[in-house]
Amino acid sequence: MISFAPDSLVLTGKLPLWYQVSQSLRASILGRPADAPLRLPTEDGLAAHYGVSVLTMRQALKELADEGLISRHRRRGTFIEPAALRGAPVRLLGSVDAIVAQQSGGRTRVLRHGPSPLPAGVAEHFPGLAETTAYRRLRHDDAGEPTDWAENYVRPELAARIDPADLERWPMTKVLRDVLGVRISRITDTVEARLADPETAGLLDVPLLSPILHYTGVTYDDRGQAVDVVRIHYRGDGFSFTVTMETP
Repeated sequence: MISFAPDSLVLTGKLPLWYQVSQSLRASILGRPADAPLRLPTEDGLAAHYGVSVLTMRQALKELADEGLISRHRRRGTFIEPAALRGAPVRLLGSVDAIVAQQSGGRTRVLRHGPSPLPAGVAEHFPGLAETTAYRRLRHDDAGEPTDWAENYVRPELAARIDPADLERWPMTKVLRDVLGVRISRITDTVEARLADPETAGLLDVPLLSPILHYTGVTYDDRGQAVDVVRIHYRGDGFSFTVTMETP
């Protein structure tokens, strides 16, 4: 069963309703479970679910049909195209230096930092801790355009030794390893497509619900405990995701 329109979706007047609905439905289609049916609910059913008119829903479906994600058949209904592949997790193996290089470049500004409760999705990596120290940073390219913003959650005993000025010069991974001397054993990366929420849209100067490349990295020390969890929000129009595979 596909879950349409996450509970966090709030339709606003800043963009056409049909566009907001189409982007939400698009994300649901691409993120659907493997066993989800290909047939979508009726126009009336979807319109009621999103709280929009049938005409607005029809425009949203036309957008997805033009994109090739769905096909519409008179009397039969609307179906997801088999070619609309589900997103699958991609696992990468590489060096810590490669991660540092990926997160370097441009100009970085620390927006704020301080003690923070652990949000959902982060707490699981810090068992036994009620809070960490959070850092929010915004990065611009050499032309001054915002490219991405990051939120790092760092173990308090390490954060007490971090000079925020260093985070305007180097990525957190480099600060932890080369400045604090943390022995990093591995970093687990997850990359997924998302839609820009109001905060991300404002920081990156992009339209609400525009495509965002969302990166989560969990850094572990040589004792196997997480020392840093970072969530980076990249502008979708400025980054691509490339994987190079080499044969032995």
